[in-house]
Amino acid sequence: MDIKKPDNSRAKKIKRTAYAAIAALSVAGTSIAVSRMRPAAPSVERATILTDEVKRGGMLRDVHGLGTLVPEDIRWIPAQTDSRIDRILLKPGAIVKAASIILELSNPELQRDALDAEYQLKAAEADYENLKVQLNSELLNQKAAAAAVHSEYEQAKIQHEVDEKLRAEGIGADVTSKLSGVKTQQLGVRSQLEDERTQNAADSAKTRLLAQQSRVEQQRALYNLRRSELEALHVRAGIEGVVQVVPVEVGQHVIPGTNLARVADPKRLKADIKIAETQARDVAIGQKATVDTRNGVVAGRVSRIDPSVQNGTVTVDVELPGLLPLGARPDLSVDGDVELENLHDILFVGRPVRGQPNATVGLFKLVGDGSEAVRVNVKLGRTSVNTIEVLQGLNAGDIVILSDMSNWDSYDRIRLR
Repeated sequence: MDIKKPDNSRAKKIKRTAYAAIAALSVAGTSIAVSRMRPAAPSVERATILTDEVKRGGMLRDVHGLGTLVPEDIRWIPAQTDSRIDRILLKPGAIVKAASIILELSNPELQRDALDAEYQLKAAEADYENLKVQLNSELLNQKAAAAAVHSEYEQAKIQHEVDEKLRAEGIGADVTSKLSGVKTQQLGVRSQLEDERTQNAADSAKTRLLAQQSRVEQQRALYNLRRSELEALHVRAGIEGVVQVVPVEVGQHVIPGTNLARVADPKRLKADIKIAETQARDVAIGQKATVDTRNGVVAGRVSRIDPSVQNGTVTVDVELPGLLPLGARPDLSVDGDVELENLHDILFVGRPVRGQPNATVGLFKLVGDGSEAVRVNVKLGRTSVNTIEVLQGLNAGDIVILSDMSNWDSYDRIRLR
């Protein structure tokens, strides 16, 4: 016989509704949990990054720049007269002595002027000698005249004494004694005047000779000038060294002041280093420096700082007193480092890519076994070429990433693989 089953459709409906509600709640909870999870840390190849360990101790502050070697002794040789290039005897690179002739010039007018100056000097010297003889003759004549008057004066004095004695004895006339006295007095005056004329003649002769001597010296100076200009047509090096530049050609016409050649002493070189203007503020004269010539490193000293800024750099001259390595020559490209100061007992690390002095930057610090790195804010201090002072955010022994990590600025943690 058939048994009627009870109707439980309502219970099944309630059960399905409960299952659906539980499933909806599970999905919502999972979504919320997933939304609150941090994004997965990106992976970075360890071989593509540069790391360094934070250290405590002394740090040498220095600045770096590129530059060239330049001679300390450079001599530009200018043309002294209007002339023409006849011959170029020595080319750039030639080793020269001070008297070595580099070029030969020509100027026919200058040769004529030098010859004229020579004849004028000889004429002035002849006039001087002639005047000297003439004045000596005149002075001798004057002395002879003065001597004659002086002789007459002495004779008159003797005669007056005789006449005066005879008058006193009553033998001679009184008028005779008076006449001889007057004559003696007049001759005395004449004798004195002749002595003064002799002295004036001597002074006049000296003055006239000095005037003529001045004319002779003037002509001699003109002659020497013409001779030096004529000699300058043989262009000499002037110093021992190497010919660097000869910027003229045979047949070229040059005017006074035109640079004909440049000679430099290759044994005395200095380095002109270009330092960034933002780093040059601490550079001072006398600071130690090192110059890398690619063939060796040479110690030097800052000798000059250019007061102006050109193309964002300041030129610093470094003198190099020591022996230069082989291959060091003018215009050679070099690297230079200037030592600013030695810092003691500070935290420092290799300079990060975006590490600027007195700035706060975010750096990734390795944690755990070194497979992960987290971002930390680090306050930086004074900088050097390759290192920088750490003021806050790191401790000695920490290892940080120095490479450019701008691609991971939105992450606080990365994984290293």
